[in-house]
Amino acid sequence: MAPLRRAGRIAALLGSLLLCLPPHLLWRLLRRPSPWPRRFLGMAARSVGARVRVEGRPVDSDMFLVANHVSWIDILALADATGAAFVAHDGIASWPVIGWLAAQNNTLFVSREKRGSLSGQLDALRAALAGHQPVALFPEGTTSDGIGLLPFKPSLLAVLMPPPRAVMIQPVHIDYGAATAEIAWHGDEPAGANAKRLLERKGNLPVIIRFLEPFDPASCADRKILAATAHQRIAASIAAHLPPSSSGQAPV
Repeated sequence: MAPLRRAGRIAALLGSLLLCLPPHLLWRLLRRPSPWPRRFLGMAARSVGARVRVEGRPVDSDMFLVANHVSWIDILALADATGAAFVAHDGIASWPVIGWLAAQNNTLFVSREKRGSLSGQLDALRAALAGHQPVALFPEGTTSDGIGLLPFKPSLLAVLMPPPRAVMIQPVHIDYGAATAEIAWHGDEPAGANAKRLLERKGNLPVIIRFLEPFDPASCADRKILAATAHQRIAASIAAHLPPSSSGQAPV
């Protein structure tokens, strides 16, 4: 049955793409902001079994989202809930199909290895923030086990010191509940093996997008304090919502 589940979910993903791609290209041809990437990512989330539920309220004004990172499904679920553009590793840009699809959602590709590239990346991020599409960052820089929270890398948060426009920072806790350990993509697991495992998983996958209390970056003296403030709020939410089997462990 597992291969059938995988095939069915892949077929649903392809169907979602075929449904959303023609109108998206038409919107682009007409030089209009396209709503179709968000719609596709929401449909993709449901195609792989995710059932997204929102807790809390996203800020009504322009927002910069800072979230924990557990799985590639995070992107589908958070995009479905917010319509955000993402900051992603530049290696993804070269992935067949995936890289092109990411670019359609205005993904900002950054390099963590190239020295001297931070200034250009901050300029690109400032340009992204000048629009009205929310921007989302996973400041851990990689996925974790979902039970703990890795240290945040504050370098890209320098763009908010000060922000190019009135932007609130909203920490977000992405929570898979009892399925967290099963869903988490960490360690040395190859991307293909992780995708295969999740596509073959039985049943639906409840995902809670938990919007935490936003704060003004102007209240932080520097990017390290900004990162620490967001980290503290997400870590507290993870600790407060740990599944029973993990209740003895606390986020770092």
